Amino acid sequence: MNKQIILALSLLAAAVTSAQAGDADFTLVNRTGYDIREVYISAANRNSWGNDRMGDGLLENGRSKLFRFSDRASCKQDIQLVFDVDGSKVTAENMDLCEIDKITLKYNKSTNKVSADIE
Repeated sequence: MNKQIILALSLLAAAVTSAQAGDADFTLVNRTGYDIREVYISAANRNSWGNDRMGDGLLENGRSKLFRFSDRASCKQDIQLVFDVDGSKVTAENMDLCEIDKITLKYNKSTNKVSADIE
């Protein structure tokens, strides 16, 4: 009987874990003043960005996009943006994607700094 209870609890824990796998999904709102051509997400303080998350599309200024992100093992992530107008790059650092549902990014071109309003 104990083995059945342990198995049932293990299956329940696996179901809860897989249900939470998408909890790091977030919506990115572009309030930078520029269209965004590429978006990269990488574990904080790591230099490898991986694949562009935008694919073939653009995230136009004033628009938003839902990003599916399930790496709950590394909640703190850096987000790098590449602007369509000139290919310049900026990075929002240490975003806790396990706690954030919505990130509104703003950009100050004169200082080359990105800021984020988080919900």
